[in-house]
Amino acid sequence: MVFPFDGLGDYQLMFKAEHEMFRKAVREFVEKEIRPLAQQIDETDEVPRPLLEKMAQQGFFGLHLSEEYGGQGGDTMMTVILSEEIARVSPAVTVVMGTNDLFSIPLLIYGNEEQKKKYLPPLAKGEKFGAFAATEPCCGSDVAGFQTKAEKKGDRWVINGRKMFISNADLADYLIVFARTSPPPDRRRRWMGLTAFIVEKGTPGLSLGMKVHKMGLRGSHTWEVVLDNVEVPDENRVGMEGMGFLIAMETFDRTRIGVAAQGLGMAQAAFETAFTYVHQRKAFEASLASFEAVEFSLVNMLSELMSARYLTYLAAYLADQNRPEFTFAASLAKFYATEAAEKIISEAINLHGGVGITTEVGLEKLARDAKITQIYEGANNIQRLVAYRQLVRILRNKGVLGGGSSGEM
Repeated sequence: MVFPFDGLGDYQLMFKAEHEMFRKAVREFVEKEIRPLAQQIDETDEVPRPLLEKMAQQGFFGLHLSEEYGGQGGDTMMTVILSEEIARVSPAVTVVMGTNDLFSIPLLIYGNEEQKKKYLPPLAKGEKFGAFAATEPCCGSDVAGFQTKAEKKGDRWVINGRKMFISNADLADYLIVFARTSPPPDRRRRWMGLTAFIVEKGTPGLSLGMKVHKMGLRGSHTWEVVLDNVEVPDENRVGMEGMGFLIAMETFDRTRIGVAAQGLGMAQAAFETAFTYVHQRKAFEASLASFEAVEFSLVNMLSELMSARYLTYLAAYLADQNRPEFTFAASLAKFYATEAAEKIISEAINLHGGVGITTEVGLEKLARDAKITQIYEGANNIQRLVAYRQLVRILRNKGVLGGGSSGEM
């Protein structure tokens, strides 16, 4: 055993020829269609609709969905490649795609066939967009503490509550909403009693509250969502009643790999920018790259970048192999890659000196964007807890670890 895996083979990464072909195709699209708009997207806080339509034509929105539901049938590795390449130029654009995944993944895992056939094809084609309404003003990382309620009346549910920090709520045609349908049996099992529902745009009682003005990821909008006696039929319930917490957690297990890829893309962009600059810039009649301190700095940045890349792609590979270890690897990748991005971006700014803080270089935008990735879809300290608890759970199931407290919920 090579703890915490069974052997050395568990640390391998296997790529297919189509993975590299796909990366090159995405890079070409990004450089041609997104890079010229990146500064505009940040300044105007808008992703142009024509750009989204071009992305839809490329099949980007249905990448992870099977052909049966109008998608491309891509794997997790391809999703990571797509997120990394786009985040390298415009992280905000990746949020539009990632938010769609937050809606579609619960349906893929827990939805019935009617729900999948109704909602997934329009998302895959980029004709409709989805959002994930979980976070509430009272509770960020504490999903079990949600206060939004859904009461059953006949064959319908009436939902009341407020959601906060909901990405792309204004763009979304469909939202998956988490609400409490029964009180928890006791304090230890407070996560029980939550249920997931699909709420369509235009449903009476569903409205947007205030727009959240944030420091980064401008172009992706974040809103308060108000549910005032919103009625949905029972057929809009996703999964079994009371399974909402597990649905949310299993969704995050998969989507946080995409957030790690966002951090990786930003880190890659900052490193490339710094590397190019120090070889062009001269000081004291010598290239900056010739100074030992600069060389040390670049190598430190590169070690962080390569470590983040390995963790991110390992999590994706394990997910594609349906290995249970992907859950704790995903949490490791999420907090490590997003924190590595912040370090690399900060050092890239230092290497640029005064030029580094100007908007033209683009590093200050990356610094603003990177900080948010450390918070959403599970704040990084929460990811440390999740990684540990998932690891303990897996080792127990393997019989490697005996009983005792693991801090599990």
